[in-house]
Amino acid sequence: MAKKRRRESNEPEETYEFVPPEFDEKEFLLKDLYGTKVLIVVTALAVVVGILAACLHKALPDYWWIGMLLMILALLAMKQLLILLKFRADLLEQKTMIGNYMLFFFLSLGIWIILLNAPFA
Repeated sequence: MAKKRRRESNEPEETYEFVPPEFDEKEFLLKDLYGTKVLIVVTALAVVVGILAACLHKALPDYWWIGMLLMILALLAMKQLLILLKFRADLLEQKTMIGNYMLFFFLSLGIWIILLNAPFA
């Protein structure tokens, strides 16, 4: 069998050195606190919309879709509602706002369903 030749290179090996980007801790904390405030407001709005949807469903039981329409319209108007409440939704990342939208929809739907069942109905 033939022996394999080793390639000898005269080039020096490149070394990689990781340089972390600058981290502004104060800006990070302020952005995180702002996101938490928006989350609290979205949660409160979801509870209010869920209660309103349950009241509409009790008043008009054959028109359950009105409650769902209310939730969807409030979801679509969420950014404008936050602007009316003096929050700048443009400061938050898009994935954070998507999480807020999902939380709003499922929490308001959950409140609505809970209020339609036995102990509260």
